[in-house]
Amino acid sequence: MITEFNQLNLHPQLIQAVSEQGFTTPTPIQSEVIPLMLAGQDVIGQAQTGTGKTAAFALPMLQSLQPGQKHAQGLVVAPTRELALQVAKAIAGYGCHSNVRVLAVYGGQAYGPQIGQLRRGVDIVVGTPGRLMDLMKRDVLELSGIHTVVLDEADEMLSMGFVDDIESILSKTPTERQTALFSATLPKEIRRLAERYMREPQPVTIQREQITVEAIEQRYYLVNAHDKAAALTRLFEVEEVTSALIFVRTRAETSNLAAELSSRGFPAEALSGDLAQDARERTLNRFRQNQIQVLVATDVAARGLDIDDISHVFNFTLPDDPEIYVHRIGRTGRAGKSGIAISLVSPGERRRLSNVEAFMRKKIQRAALPTEECIRNIREEKLTNKVAVWLRRGRIQKERELVEKMVAEGYDLLDIASAALKVARSEEKQRPIYAISEVSDYRTRSASRTSERGITRSRSRRESHSRDARSGNSHEPGMVRLQLNMGKEHGICPNEIVGVIASRADIPGSVIGKIRIQSNRSFVDVPEDMVSQVLAGTQNARIHHQSLDLQVA
Repeated sequence: MITEFNQLNLHPQLIQAVSEQGFTTPTPIQSEVIPLMLAGQDVIGQAQTGTGKTAAFALPMLQSLQPGQKHAQGLVVAPTRELALQVAKAIAGYGCHSNVRVLAVYGGQAYGPQIGQLRRGVDIVVGTPGRLMDLMKRDVLELSGIHTVVLDEADEMLSMGFVDDIESILSKTPTERQTALFSATLPKEIRRLAERYMREPQPVTIQREQITVEAIEQRYYLVNAHDKAAALTRLFEVEEVTSALIFVRTRAETSNLAAELSSRGFPAEALSGDLAQDARERTLNRFRQNQIQVLVATDVAARGLDIDDISHVFNFTLPDDPEIYVHRIGRTGRAGKSGIAISLVSPGERRRLSNVEAFMRKKIQRAALPTEECIRNIREEKLTNKVAVWLRRGRIQKERELVEKMVAEGYDLLDIASAALKVARSEEKQRPIYAISEVSDYRTRSASRTSERGITRSRSRRESHSRDARSGNSHEPGMVRLQLNMGKEHGICPNEIVGVIASRADIPGSVIGKIRIQSNRSFVDVPEDMVSQVLAGTQNARIHHQSLDLQVA
């Protein structure tokens, strides 16, 4: 069994760099992958973020570099800019005593500096598929001298539609190259890619989350889909959240949910692939430095996010693949700390929940959402505890003088205390406790009622399509287009429209449809059955201190 890096037959310079970074004992994946890659074999590593896989492929790649070469010798393909930067930084760190030249290339960055560095010569290129393809088409990235290719987070590149690009990239590298593929999951498409482009790959499987998941408290709450945002806000009231990562399915949902939570008094920011690289890095830095506590992200956008202090992971929607669920919740409970994973499960997601439980061979505890009375009691308890702390500290002399002055003016002491508490809890008005509807157990419904409902829904859908075709109110079936009296000249943005409608009408932001902002007016699609609720709820709403006038278009 390998217990120290100096048992791996690595160059002294690499051992020194690893030691200077505080690593003495290789992780399981490093112990298995490094000897295989040093022997020149292809490798398929099934491993997650946090297992140490970057060093597992970086150290053998660095050891195989030939000095004095002008062309790139190593290539790492990664799905996102964040991961490309992270991997490039790690490789440069391990090669700090070897004069290695590492270049990260990704979209959103100017071509000039990348092209200039490539022409001057680099040893290892780390990049996203799109930018690598662009540089190849410009004839500035030459891959004929590559001897090691690493495909990192291959399943994510598959889900992002990069398979064709990856095949094009691999086709430009020498057939005798060494190839290493790392992936959290191994779907059929990934296996087919390996069969076509790899030579007798050696499998290495390290499931980090299957080990750490035992230290994570897992719960789920059964709620209707349109009540999930309300359920989140109730949980934020009672959970000791220091930092939270909320997973949703799509990019649009990240901004919609972040805006909705913020409008309900719980500030959150979106982490989406739509963000420019500098904006993404600023958001992540604020999260790492605890300047923001809640991030809403997709699985793809959260790749490369390696933070040990996430107290809660929320599954706003369950993923289709149980392995992705395990990967998500593995982001909490790290570095020997406890973690909490909470899933909001709608009736239609029960099958996904069963699949997750079967995959983990463990039942997830169902819990009941806190009631309105419970939340009010918790708020009062927190308030009285804060007051008690200041009473024990005794550092309230200036405030005592104010009270004495008011008593001298004739105010009752109990009335003064009551008014002070009312002022202290005024922020609670920004966090209303939203009602949550009862979940009906669809599994107990009879087949006849199901059949009848299906016929009714089909007829309703046909009628809805007919109405939409005649009225032209909306491009989406079942939606009605509303017009509001503000547009680009008022500085309004989609998040503000979603936030004010969702909070005022008490509907989830995720059900709001298309938004079109013109110069002095805007249009927004809302579900047909919620039109009256939206119009009534937004009667006295304001955006940018201007009254909102919302009408059916």
